[in-house]
Amino acid sequence: MDLRQLRYFATLAEEKHFGRAAKRLGMSQPPLSLAIRQIEAELQTPLFSRNSRNVDLTRAGAALQREARLLLRQFDEAKALVKAVAEGKEGRLRVGFGGSMLYRGMPQIVDLFRKHNPGIELLLTELNSVEQIAAIKRDEIDFGFVLGATTAAELKGFRFHSEPFVACVPWHHPAAKARTLKLDKLKNDEFVLFSRSASPHYFESIISICVAHGFMPNVKHEVRHWTSVVSFVESGMGVSLVPRTLNTRHVTKAKFVEISGRHEPSETWCVWKDTDQRPGLKAMIDVAREQARKMAGR
Repeated sequence: MDLRQLRYFATLAEEKHFGRAAKRLGMSQPPLSLAIRQIEAELQTPLFSRNSRNVDLTRAGAALQREARLLLRQFDEAKALVKAVAEGKEGRLRVGFGGSMLYRGMPQIVDLFRKHNPGIELLLTELNSVEQIAAIKRDEIDFGFVLGATTAAELKGFRFHSEPFVACVPWHHPAAKARTLKLDKLKNDEFVLFSRSASPHYFESIISICVAHGFMPNVKHEVRHWTSVVSFVESGMGVSLVPRTLNTRHVTKAKFVEISGRHEPSETWCVWKDTDQRPGLKAMIDVAREQARKMAGR
């Protein structure tokens, strides 16, 4: 099976229709059907179940689709890298980040990196923490800003930023006018939390903080971005605990209130693969460390 056949397979796996796949590939349907039969004959297993209207992946086909996506992405990235080098660039660095990094120095990091490394192409991808760690392991990104420390053995990292959680409540909430808040005042409220699947560490941290204040939060909604958490609160759909940084957003219908007492902080960590020697990675680590020092000194 060659790369051309793999791309044929991947396109049909996405379209699930020979006619649409052939049109997308710029070819007629008979040679596409022949190519798929040749792949199945080589692998000695059916990859699609066919009927008169469309096709569906078999279990073997679904397994091949996952690997095909990775292989084709790596091939396309290799071509882009060669093109970048041919144009005089030194390489490219792929960086993952969560949306809240826009308020934690991400623009400054990007500006400084590009200023001192003009020959390295910087590619940014917004991913949640779980997705970033998985992407680094699969060599889909080279560096990430994740919520909480990761225990993945093959990754290295350092704490980029630490800050307290604050309560986020609708502007009309009784606690909105308080300077500090005893968290148990929210025990009867519905909570909006950052999704457990997107960041298990943050989800458990907030649960632990509430339990330490004597109650289990009534988690009514789970979302995948901090900005969505704040938007839900603004809409009166619940209360939440969020990193203090989000108080820098222009928010008119939600209030951020300090929590009394000591509690676990919100942490952002920089992570990368221990064995990675990619050009620009050390430069990104140095720039991120410098930004971390600046933020800690404020």
